Amino acid sequence: MGAAGAGTDETPGERRQLINVAYRLLGSLAEAEDAVQEAYARWYAMPRSRRREIVSPGAWLTTVTGRVCLDVLVSARARRERYVGAWLPEPLPDRGGAVHGTDPADLMVLDESVTMAFLVVLESMTPAERVAFVLHDVFRYPFAEIASILGRTPAACKQLASSARRRPGSAPRPATGPGQAEAVRHVKRAWETKDIAALVGLLDPGAVMTADGGGLAGAALRPVEGASRIAQYMIAIADKAPGLELLERSVNGAPGLVARRAGAVTTVAAFDVAGGRVTRIWAVRNPEKLRPWTRDGHGPSGAYGSPPGE
Repeated sequence: MGAAGAGTDETPGERRQLINVAYRLLGSLAEAEDAVQEAYARWYAMPRSRRREIVSPGAWLTTVTGRVCLDVLVSARARRERYVGAWLPEPLPDRGGAVHGTDPADLMVLDESVTMAFLVVLESMTPAERVAFVLHDVFRYPFAEIASILGRTPAACKQLASSARRRPGSAPRPATGPGQAEAVRHVKRAWETKDIAALVGLLDPGAVMTADGGGLAGAALRPVEGASRIAQYMIAIADKAPGLELLERSVNGAPGLVARRAGAVTTVAAFDVAGGRVTRIWAVRNPEKLRPWTRDGHGPSGAYGSPPGE
């Protein structure tokens, strides 16, 4: 674990690990950055003599970050009950693996544990389940270390992870499944040409679209279910937003779409595909969650909301 008296600096490698842990725990890049900053603030608030006594600064920072994230998860449950519409994780852009050390999005490792489908499943877990599951199953931390974060015994933490593992969809799948890029490309073309029949054919009959506007951008407050209704909604969006530009982009490490209007990102959409058809669409429109996708950190709210008939 390292020699006693070791110090630590906020190196890109250390911070990268903490940001990756915190994002998977919180589903929010902004909250992950805040959690890591809080951990470093507590580290540097200690006397230098106390810091030199810590055998492994990295382990100490991970423990503190985990505890901060646990507190955030507990309080987030109450906040999300007041959230306008559905709450979705913040989508991550693909920065080509560059590590600049300034933008937390640059530090993210994009793999199957950050796909929108997996992050949505994590949202269904209790805070303690999520911490135990993510730290053990994703990052391979031993239950003895997780116990110090949760304030429980290693056996209790093992049980929490086991309970989380029983949640449907809790096993991470490859970020890009067979035919996903092709399916998303076909959706883009059908959407651009307003071909409702083609869209219906590309969507699974039981497909579900969930949008997140957070009260700051127009979005359906409830999930839109069924291929026909989703296709109608998408066409209505195109009709209400002339000049909408669709771009194929990696979203959380998987093929997705980004919508721009007047050069500004208004929507980031992630997809889940099975059997060549789209089964889930997650459309993030809350401008506060689209800051990593914009150069100036600000995105417009856009102009479309509820699907036809609502």
